[in-house]
Amino acid sequence: MGNTVNGATEVTALMKSLIGRHHRVTGYEVGREKIREYARAVQDRHPAHYRKDAAAALGYDGLIAPVTFVSILGSFAIEELFVRVLVGYDLSQMMHTDQQLILHRPVQVGDRLNCDVCLQSFRQMGGTDIIVTENLITDQHEDPVASTRTTLVARTGGVADPELVRAVAAVMVHKAPTPPPR
Repeated sequence: MGNTVNGATEVTALMKSLIGRHHRVTGYEVGREKIREYARAVQDRHPAHYRKDAAAALGYDGLIAPVTFVSILGSFAIEELFVRVLVGYDLSQMMHTDQQLILHRPVQVGDRLNCDVCLQSFRQMGGTDIIVTENLITDQHEDPVASTRTTLVARTGGVADPELVRAVAAVMVHKAPTPPPR
């Protein structure tokens, strides 16, 4: 990947050529247990994430997911984008620096979500690549569920130091899941 093309690395040339292009990830089906598991993981105890009657009281047919549930599909879409399209980056060496989220409606049990990821911009500053994607998450009817804008910072060809990876893993805090409200 170190060869130059018109004064830029192959990765830089590829990234610049892909600005405005779209990549689609389809078919993420939302189930009750996925919503409950996610709500426990983010410690969101709202009853509409656990009980159908609580969601019905808010006007929904089934459980509704926490606002940030769409990040699951967004993560899959970004990972697939960098594995299949935007090659040359080690995802473990990428830092998520900014996220904007507009929720058009709550994610519900039974939704089949799709995510259209667009490389919005790419620039380099001091050996660091700044990558901005815009993502539109839609349901099985192509109705918008959420729009996001994500900024990532990376270095082309970065390789993780195994000792640093072990050190970070050692300081991760693990808590027991919060039981759902009754």
